[in-house]
Amino acid sequence: MSTVTSNPTWVDTRTVPPPKSIRDDSKKSDFLAEDQLAHLKTYRYQSVDKSLISNHILKHYWNFMVELLPRWLAPNAVTLVGFGFILFNVICLEIMMPDLVGPGPPWLYYSFAFGLWAYSTMDNIDGKQARRTGSSSPLGELFDHGIDSLNCTLASLLETASMGLGTSPAGVLTALIPCLPMFFSTWETYHTHVLYLGYFNGPTEGLIIACTLMVISGVCGPEIWDMKLKDTIGDHSLLGEYSFRDLWVPILVSAFMIAHLPSCVYNVAQARKRQNLPVLPVFLEWTPIIIFSASCWLWLASPFTSLLTDNRLVLFCLTLSFVFGRMTTKIILAHLTKQPFPYWTILLAPLMGGALLANLPFIGLPAISAAAELWYLRAYLVFAVVVYFRWALLVINSICGYLGIQCLRITPKDPPGGVLNGIPKERAA
Repeated sequence: MSTVTSNPTWVDTRTVPPPKSIRDDSKKSDFLAEDQLAHLKTYRYQSVDKSLISNHILKHYWNFMVELLPRWLAPNAVTLVGFGFILFNVICLEIMMPDLVGPGPPWLYYSFAFGLWAYSTMDNIDGKQARRTGSSSPLGELFDHGIDSLNCTLASLLETASMGLGTSPAGVLTALIPCLPMFFSTWETYHTHVLYLGYFNGPTEGLIIACTLMVISGVCGPEIWDMKLKDTIGDHSLLGEYSFRDLWVPILVSAFMIAHLPSCVYNVAQARKRQNLPVLPVFLEWTPIIIFSASCWLWLASPFTSLLTDNRLVLFCLTLSFVFGRMTTKIILAHLTKQPFPYWTILLAPLMGGALLANLPFIGLPAISAAAELWYLRAYLVFAVVVYFRWALLVINSICGYLGIQCLRITPKDPPGGVLNGIPKERAA
């Protein structure tokens, strides 16, 4: 990951509200126009990572690991390999511990920790592999952060299971709250054009904490998180009957509300002021995450839903990984191509529908049956997968065709003469 200390010069021609071609999911918006793709030629990825652990410890580990990769391995393939570790563990979780409580066998928790660490390693060396092989492109950022978006709810499910939180409110919050910092970091990057990671950030320190908790669960079992703090620290008057698990949700919420969100808002406001643009309109861009969060809450908190009592949180989070992935990836694409902010994705519609179905008795209609609700969620998953991958393939093919590159293979350098496989040299990445 490259590090910069100042914002690039950027002329923002985007306006609010966005035109229909960007705002909706109609057939026309699935294809990128020439004037949109043209911005890819001048795009340069920029980031700031102030983490002391990243800059003084992990960077040496990442530099070592990238040298172990063969030079023919494409950076996007590295990203996919890392994501494969998460998918493998989610499958193991659904088979062996679908209630997310357990306890499971110790090796399962160790596998969670190893898989999450392997994913993080691949996520941090894919960019290094791109620079090492001379195959950097805007597609790499889109692909990398798109996979990160898919991973938000899935990796968090592993943490939910590791602490034995199950389908409790704490378990649901643990599984879904990582979507919030991911969305707001993407929103911040859209306006500042720099990915900013602070001194304490989720991809580094947060991930280390998560892996540590998983290992502890493997050694001691998830029941260790029910241990009373007074029995460990010895201060009975201050800590009362609170356990480690009782502090988990306050820690998560505080980390987001205090350490993350204010920084994102401040950086966006400063960026808008530098461009002499109004600040207040950007808060309308929170619309998709508000719809996403409110629909999740209305669905899962309903007294008439059976998803949590029937241990369907894994299926629910798998579905939402595609919904959230589509939502944030559209923002990243709009950032790369300098297009207006995307306020909507069609994948939010079934989520709103599920929230409505789960609360039918409140409007005087019969409650949906457990079987019907499950089939609705399954159909939602199929719909989300089809829509997500159809759109993703169209976008990837458009970018690859324009830049003269391949997504999962390293494109050979142009031979003398400036033409490679019929693609003019000036169109190559």
